[in-house]
Amino acid sequence: MSSSRSDNDTLPARPSDHVDSTERGTGDVGLGWQGWLRWGWRQLTSMRTALLLLLLMAIAAIPGSLFPQRQADPNGVVRYFDDNPELAPTIDKLQLFDVYSSAWFSAIYLLLFISLIGCIIPRIKHHAKALRAPAPKTPARLQRMAGYSSNDLQLVDGRTSEADVAQAIAIAESELRRRGYRTARYDGATSWSVSAERGYLRETGNLVFHSALVGILVTVLLSTGLNYTGDRVIVQGTTFVNSESAYSSFSPGRYFDRSSLTPYALSLDSFDVEYVDPGRPGAGQAGNFAAHLSIREAGDDDTRAETVRVNAPIEVNGDRIYLLGNGYAPMITIRNAAGDVVYQEPQPFLPQDSAMTSLGVIKVPDGLPEQVGLIGFLYPTQSTLDTGAYYSVFPDLYNPMMTFNVFTGDLGIDDGTPRSVYQLDTESMTQITGGDTGIDSIELTPATPPTCQTGWAPSPSRISPSPRAPKSRSSASSRCRSSATPAPLGCSSSPSSPQSASSPASSCRAVASG
Repeated sequence: MSSSRSDNDTLPARPSDHVDSTERGTGDVGLGWQGWLRWGWRQLTSMRTALLLLLLMAIAAIPGSLFPQRQADPNGVVRYFDDNPELAPTIDKLQLFDVYSSAWFSAIYLLLFISLIGCIIPRIKHHAKALRAPAPKTPARLQRMAGYSSNDLQLVDGRTSEADVAQAIAIAESELRRRGYRTARYDGATSWSVSAERGYLRETGNLVFHSALVGILVTVLLSTGLNYTGDRVIVQGTTFVNSESAYSSFSPGRYFDRSSLTPYALSLDSFDVEYVDPGRPGAGQAGNFAAHLSIREAGDDDTRAETVRVNAPIEVNGDRIYLLGNGYAPMITIRNAAGDVVYQEPQPFLPQDSAMTSLGVIKVPDGLPEQVGLIGFLYPTQSTLDTGAYYSVFPDLYNPMMTFNVFTGDLGIDDGTPRSVYQLDTESMTQITGGDTGIDSIELTPATPPTCQTGWAPSPSRISPSPRAPKSRSSASSRCRSSATPAPLGCSSSPSSPQSASSPASSCRAVASG
């Protein structure tokens, strides 16, 4: 009977780190902090992670198109707070009004930048080394390679085998070069071979693409850090001077020098706007609008005329001026009981819909027994719903009307706290018209001036179109809105003789960046 191994026989000795080794410890072997860092770096710099971060950044940019952004549309943010007073603070805490400068978007941006850099640099080094290296030596057992084939050739009479083989290798090398291969000869005493390889162009294109992507990220980072964006509404007939205090909103980059603003002045001479007539396709849409500006640069006594249109900015001292939109700026005149003018200026109203229903705020801090604030709506072509509410059916001034709710009390501007000219804080004020007061809101048309029961009277209004100014980025840009010129206000709607007439005014919103 043949002998057999007993169950008690021991297995051959195993290395201490083998899975079957009896010397292997029972505790888990961890990576350690250096191992975890190395693992994390490899994950971050992998191409899969870079693609994931690129997709994540595209998704993270979506809220920037869903919510108004402070840098591009500060008035839109103000309107969002007015329309959604409960939801807006939460959205603001999530930085959805400042998506592209938010902490979470910047984190994705930075991780993508690091991932691309960490991925590209080693690949560039490896690729450069491979390009400098000759084609690898022909394998000794060539028949093991995929696509191997052989062909036997007959020797020509009177020639040696060495000469024919050398000529065949030379012909093969020439053909391979013609097809775009890199070749290298590996000839021996009794053997001849040519090695060829190609495929590096694909990796070169890949690296060029990713390097260009890094270049774009760096350019965007530097441009946002070294430039500025400003926004301003310019009224027709007025002048805007390029200084930080002249902007309604000013957003400098992190590294922008505020003292480096280029000096120049823009005067809004006129504004042209054409709306598609009712009954035609696209009725009410602005078919064309343009702001006609007079520009004066520092050190130049002469002015030059320029016209800004949508998507056709002009350039002034390296700043681009853009035209963003149009609206109405009514000229408001308010007199006290003695007939003295206590307020008279064009006030830009912000459009709320495509029919140019516009919202505006008037603040009268002095000249009356109490501080007075008014919240008004302008309806270029007023109509009435079945519920009795007013609305505008067309953006041009065919049947203009303005309505005002009047508040008295503390405007909140005496303590030096900055306040938006497009918002009225009514917390410390008393409403005396509209709402639950029992007194109808003031209604103004070009032919019906109201009077006020508190010792002041608004003048009648006359409305005419006026523009909104341009906007500039990394160069100045402006936005112009077509404006109106009504003169409002009063506490009751009983007619009285006008004390002053309002004149037409235009408003233009200018924005600069650099």
